[in-house]
Amino acid sequence: MEKITLPERPGWRAQAEELGFTFADMHGEPYWDETSAYRFTLDEVETMIEDPATELHAMCREAAARIVESEELMARLAIPEAHRDLVRDSWRRGDPELYGRFDLAHDGQGPAKLLEYNADTPTSLYESASYQWLWLEGQLELGVLHAGDDQFNGIHEALVARFAELFAEDEQLHFTAVAGAPEDYATVEMLGWAAREAGMGAHYCDLDKIGLSDEGQFVDDESRVIGTLFKLYPWEDLLRDPYADHVAPSGVRMLEPAWKALLSNKGLLPVLWQMFEGHPNLLPSFFEDDADMDAPGMDRVVRKPLFSREGSSITIRENGAVTEASPDDSYAHHPHILQAYHPLPVMDGFRPVVGAWIVGQSCVGMGLREDRSRITQDLSRFKPHFIRG
Repeated sequence: MEKITLPERPGWRAQAEELGFTFADMHGEPYWDETSAYRFTLDEVETMIEDPATELHAMCREAAARIVESEELMARLAIPEAHRDLVRDSWRRGDPELYGRFDLAHDGQGPAKLLEYNADTPTSLYESASYQWLWLEGQLELGVLHAGDDQFNGIHEALVARFAELFAEDEQLHFTAVAGAPEDYATVEMLGWAAREAGMGAHYCDLDKIGLSDEGQFVDDESRVIGTLFKLYPWEDLLRDPYADHVAPSGVRMLEPAWKALLSNKGLLPVLWQMFEGHPNLLPSFFEDDADMDAPGMDRVVRKPLFSREGSSITIRENGAVTEASPDDSYAHHPHILQAYHPLPVMDGFRPVVGAWIVGQSCVGMGLREDRSRITQDLSRFKPHFIRG
């Protein structure tokens, strides 16, 4: 794994604007950054990212099977008691999953370490699946990259195949996200694109415009009944929303399914450690009130709320003192877990995190974000990658 300085493609900003990639800059900072890229070898990708991520996902499914049978674990993951049967039934029925993204600490030297699993509402999908592939093609055409250079990126093709596996041709699917969030819209539009390519109909509706019919079915802003809904809205929020009472009676098929609430929860991390202690891709992790702070390796820990987005409310503690904290503490009121601190590699002043994309149950691609901070936050930069060697 190396970080390589490269020339930017001429006119890439105009291209991004034309394609609707309107958040290539955010808050006055670059989000998409192609002044450099990360280079990997094929063997490194296959043996240190692809295969471990696929194995981690299988382990997460084993953890879900254990959690749904345990009232204690459901409570520790703060699954509301009123909706635990919704989660259990979803798992026991085998409701199918679509996608997810592991965040991994990887330096190319030792095993990648799981930081967390964005199993329910992962964004950066458009950048990973589509725009960084356009970057690769452009740089190959310009001769900046070498003939034969490649990218670990079968995300779009895997999504098309997954939709085709799950749904009949001409089935009508709905996609929703919070209005006015360009990154969220890009994610659901990317998924809608894959569904259409697989032969389905794909309809978008803002989240706040979804309603209930007199018969108790979910309907869109044109009063069409929603049979299948992909919602870029976290289950931890939905399960605390009055609309949660209507999910089961409505008969709507949800993507992601309700059992994904268990895997997008940071409480998954201590459950994985309990089940697979010592696994080379896991970090020691504990529910906060169980943690033995005198145990080896617990002098440096990351404190994470069960629910958190973009590094919010995360702190790094070393020898009992907070040495770094996210400026956003909006999730701080939730219960917390402690995870052994594992430093990210520092490359040209930035710390990269590898996002390993799961579609169905296999790892099919990756995207990288980097941040100057030890806590990857909302102003992190997306970086393209390529494979050589």
